[in-house]
Amino acid sequence: MIEVRFKGNRREYFTWPSEDSSSLRLDVPVIVEVERGQDFGAVSALGGVAEKKCQRCGACGGGSGLGTRDSGLPEPPTPSLEPLKSIVRIATKEDRKTAADLRVNEEEVRRTARDRVRQHALPMKVSDAEWQWDKRKLTIFFTAEQRVDFRALVRDLAGLFRTRIELRQIGARDEAKRLDGIGRCGRQLCISSWLPEGRPVSLSLAKAQGLSLNPVQISGPCGRLLCCLHYEHDFYVEQRKRFPKEGKTVKTSAGNERVIAVDIFRERVTLRSDAGDTRVVALAELQP
Repeated sequence: MIEVRFKGNRREYFTWPSEDSSSLRLDVPVIVEVERGQDFGAVSALGGVAEKKCQRCGACGGGSGLGTRDSGLPEPPTPSLEPLKSIVRIATKEDRKTAADLRVNEEEVRRTARDRVRQHALPMKVSDAEWQWDKRKLTIFFTAEQRVDFRALVRDLAGLFRTRIELRQIGARDEAKRLDGIGRCGRQLCISSWLPEGRPVSLSLAKAQGLSLNPVQISGPCGRLLCCLHYEHDFYVEQRKRFPKEGKTVKTSAGNERVIAVDIFRERVTLRSDAGDTRVVALAELQP
């Protein structure tokens, strides 16, 4: 099994029918078989690593993983029972040039699509455009607050570009994954670099981590709560089990004191006595 990466961090899974597997390495450009024709991508995982990632994505029949995870928008793709499609060949120099030319043209396509959306007065924002390598299909990605009747727009675009048009509604996190960017931490967005999927994040996670509950302060460039709140949550839960709960009264060498705050990184606990005196002690001093 081979994982192939396409534009916008889209990944799909394929087989390599050739007996010579040594020619396939990471980042090698390939031409792959798709539903209606052929597409261009680059190898991003091989063998056992690719199999584990395919199982985790939940669409092991070659699902695209493009289903949004944001509530109120399309559901994630259901696992397919169809066999995996195959890699046709390693891309030639001419194949790579064709793909590069398409990437340049896609920005013009996106602007044209945005103009047509305005003409049709549709409540949607065009995020990106992606040509299939053989130009048999053009996918337009967009975001919207609600479902949009874009049938007239599809007919308009099909007549303009003379190919099969697919309009794909995606969520805010999926848009960030496709377009990439820099997060509040100054590093590349997790969702477009290593995070496999953008799961919903609630304010309860921020509360459990002692962060500000102001959404503006804990949101990423996509306008949704930071993805890192989710994958760091388990660490906070496990660490807090070692500490007394805030508000609890504990018996110490100084008498009964109330826990005001805990610092799981420095392993310190802030206590307040009945007399109103406040002190900070190491967690080890409270443990029997």
